[in-house]
Amino acid sequence: MPAERRTRRILRQLTHLSQLATDLEAPLAESDRTVHVPSRFTGRQTLSKTGIAPSTTPIQRSWQRCANLGLDQEARPLLAPLPEQALREAVGRNEALRRRCRPEFEALFARTRNDDSIVILTDAEGLVLDAIGSAAFADRAAQVALQPGVSWAEPATGTNAIGTALVERRAIAVQGAEHFFKRNRILSCAAVPILDATGQLLGVLDLSGNAQADHQHALSRVQTAVDAIEHRVFDTAFPGCDVVRLHADATMLGTTREGVLVFRDQVLVAANRYGLALLNLDWQTLGRRSYHALFPMQQSVGASGVLLRDPAGRLIHSRQPDRARPHLPPAKHKDEPKPQQPNGPAHFFDKNGQARLSRAVRLLDAGVPLLVQGETGTGKEVFARAAHAASARASKAFVAINCTALPESLIEAELFGYEAGAFTGARRAGAKGLLREADGGLLFLDEIGDMPLALQPRLLRALQEREVVPVGAVQATPIDVTLICATHRDLAKLVEDGAFRADLYFRIASYTVDLPTLRSFDDRAALLHRMWASLEPERRRITLSPDCAAALATYTWPGNFRQLVGSLRAMLALAEPDEELGLDALPSNLRAPRAAEVNGRAEHDDPARFDSIARDAMRNAVRASKGNVSEAARRLGISRSTLYRRCLSDGPLR
Repeated sequence: MPAERRTRRILRQLTHLSQLATDLEAPLAESDRTVHVPSRFTGRQTLSKTGIAPSTTPIQRSWQRCANLGLDQEARPLLAPLPEQALREAVGRNEALRRRCRPEFEALFARTRNDDSIVILTDAEGLVLDAIGSAAFADRAAQVALQPGVSWAEPATGTNAIGTALVERRAIAVQGAEHFFKRNRILSCAAVPILDATGQLLGVLDLSGNAQADHQHALSRVQTAVDAIEHRVFDTAFPGCDVVRLHADATMLGTTREGVLVFRDQVLVAANRYGLALLNLDWQTLGRRSYHALFPMQQSVGASGVLLRDPAGRLIHSRQPDRARPHLPPAKHKDEPKPQQPNGPAHFFDKNGQARLSRAVRLLDAGVPLLVQGETGTGKEVFARAAHAASARASKAFVAINCTALPESLIEAELFGYEAGAFTGARRAGAKGLLREADGGLLFLDEIGDMPLALQPRLLRALQEREVVPVGAVQATPIDVTLICATHRDLAKLVEDGAFRADLYFRIASYTVDLPTLRSFDDRAALLHRMWASLEPERRRITLSPDCAAALATYTWPGNFRQLVGSLRAMLALAEPDEELGLDALPSNLRAPRAAEVNGRAEHDDPARFDSIARDAMRNAVRASKGNVSEAARRLGISRSTLYRRCLSDGPLR
């Protein structure tokens, strides 16, 4: 079947899926919305002329990704297990994860042994490490390669609970016909990502069974197990730190659903997802907020109990057990200090970079929009967040929008919002829209160069008039936002070619900030050591040998800071305490010199040539990873979305 016809058919199925989702979602809380399409869904329903509704679900987004990859739901996925030696190596790399999960893994199996199901543990890339289940279901699971050594990442197996949970970073249930490949529709699966105390993905715990059976409690059972796995790490992993356990309900303290925050020298350095959710924070907050900023008021109520109030005045119960070192001191004032700059490239800019950031803050405070330009991985969003954190609007919202991540059919409703009943599939209460979410704060439009041309006039009008008209509405709503746009493309050239509106370009580019590439830094060795020290602040005393440091400093880093930080974190994760890392500790893709490294700096100054080299490297990495996009992105040190956009947007690799 031609790819175009196959994509149209998938989009028609997504339309029907959207209409079903509207009725299913209405009575649920936002955080609990997981669409379960009945098993009778076969993909042959009557078509709708309205297209895909803007209120997409995780399942719909996954199907869209599968369509973009050119997957054929009629085909049989190629799910050959890893060779025995490679599987042993993968299991060895994840031994710490397996040990941590073992009690809950076996307990979950014990609770479901009579449910005709199988319990699965995967690594952060979706590779099955362990599987245990009922003998009755084992044969059916083997038919779809639900076994150790097989990757269940989306590019390999389409929409499924494991792969989709990894991409969405949330609990997902995928039942029967919701699976992309027809062969997998015998399954009903529930998966929850496992995160460490800094928000990094460790793996996925999954419970899969027969699609015809009743698995209504599967997702809650898996979530309970993952809560226990993530909660236990705080018992021993943070010596010398202050561990604060908290909840709005005092009776929930001591359970796996309590919030946990870890402070080192009164700075928040680790947390669990419940602690962050309780305070309306995200993982980017780590390293940026102090105890006093989070809890300006507190009152002791016993030997270990403390009543806290957050900046909004909400009462929170907490436990701060007696320790060898004193408790966190009481807050001295209610004023929240200005947030610190986030970790990342902005910390390591030279004097010119610091001056660049200072100018950006002054311009934002004056209401002047900025355009940030730079290659992928140079830290455009990090720069924008640092400027916001140092600006007069630091306490207000920072709303980031990736213009390439929103389907063209949805971007208008996502940006401007819509009224109730504006179109088929719209939420019954309407949607506020991202521009109004940013009201009073800063709006960051990433990859603005990829915004559809037809939408640009509406954005221009909203920015000029400082008001938005939601889809289906008549009345305009005022907005007050400062604006930072970012792109890796040459917008001026796009304007000349007619691919970007000149009036919008001049509106958003009142001042342009060009971020340097990593290879352009003269003293990369000093920069490297500063970054290493920030990631490994002498807690485990892991050092770099001179040869290893020299190799890192001379590498050209096509992925810039993103690739460098990812490589350093990988080396740290695999190192032992007090170890000096040599050349053999380098990721394999950094050991062999590349042609791009020896062709001289002049060739790097040619953006078109660099883009071609980067694109070839990405496509080669996907081939080397046998189509596993997550693995290829990990090897390159870039995000999956960047890899999709840069080398997979024109179809699958052949």
